[in-house]
Amino acid sequence: MAVRPPIRSRSTPRWPALRRLFGKAAAPTASHRVIHDYFQHKALAQGYTLSHSQQRVIDCMAQHATTLLGASAKTLPGLYLHGAVGRGKSWLLDGFFQAIPLAQKQRLHFHEFFAQLHQGMFSHREQPDALATTLDELLQDCRVLCFDEFHVYDISDAMLISRLFKALFRRGILLLVTSNYPPEGLLPNPLYHARFKPVIDLINTRMQVMEVGGPHDYRSQARTHAQQVFTQGHYVWPATRAQRQALNLPQSIAPLALPVGTRHLPARHCDGRTVGFTFSDLCDHPTAVMDYLELCRRFDHWIIDELPTLGDCSMAAQQRFINLIDVLYDQDKHLVLLGRHSLRESLGGDAIDLARTRSRLGQLVEVRES
Repeated sequence: MAVRPPIRSRSTPRWPALRRLFGKAAAPTASHRVIHDYFQHKALAQGYTLSHSQQRVIDCMAQHATTLLGASAKTLPGLYLHGAVGRGKSWLLDGFFQAIPLAQKQRLHFHEFFAQLHQGMFSHREQPDALATTLDELLQDCRVLCFDEFHVYDISDAMLISRLFKALFRRGILLLVTSNYPPEGLLPNPLYHARFKPVIDLINTRMQVMEVGGPHDYRSQARTHAQQVFTQGHYVWPATRAQRQALNLPQSIAPLALPVGTRHLPARHCDGRTVGFTFSDLCDHPTAVMDYLELCRRFDHWIIDELPTLGDCSMAAQQRFINLIDVLYDQDKHLVLLGRHSLRESLGGDAIDLARTRSRLGQLVEVRES
């Protein structure tokens, strides 16, 4: 039986540290088994056996750790893990990050890093090389960089990603990435895919591409979520007055103007660390990942009302909703989502990453009218 990934431990990222861990690196002689031992202990603690694809990735990670912690100055290829939703990619990435006894490491969601990269390059736009200056500020002495949930939708982002990856490889940083897609599946829009092929070739040349497969979606299986705030949230349908009163949800009011960056977004509720929006407030307007990240720094409890049938929404609105749930999940925020229909009915649509959104929202506690 394949190992079930444990709950990811989450903490609020701190700028500019971005989840940096500090401490002395262990000597190579004491660390050659550290990766294997970490994963074996986690598997044994849950009574499962590591699958073949998981073991293959762990073997590769152990080899990377041995070289990285040794005296050799050898440049290591990066590691690109891809596979369907819920196959344990993030668990493997987080396990390597936690297990490797190295201080100069960072692990973060790709959305978050890319937002910080955009902000930094804007701040340093007068510098001769704004990208290099921003990376110096973000990464400092980082030797291991872990990106979770890597994907590309926009050709302008794709061009910056090309520059970013080349810069990371020049710096000798060991890059580990998870994605739902193989490199060839990135930026699938036929209008732009050919222009992104140099980045795909760069990934295939400079990174070891490995698939994490298996028949099970671990996220869809019932398990204890004691350490994970997001999964303590609720999906409420059909969102009757009685259901709202039972959950002590605030009454719907006219929109208020919530300052976010240099502008204002409409919101329905704002009290302490709790904020409420309608789907339309966040997804039918030109909001971005940077907006969601700023709001996450200010609010821990989110209420999102009036979830429509996504199949009836524009592709832009669908993509904003996907990005929003990605951020709330990765930042581990408590979410109460309300809609008129079941999640299965509501989460139809054609956006390419909706499978991940269905999987994540499927972990919420369903509250339906009896």
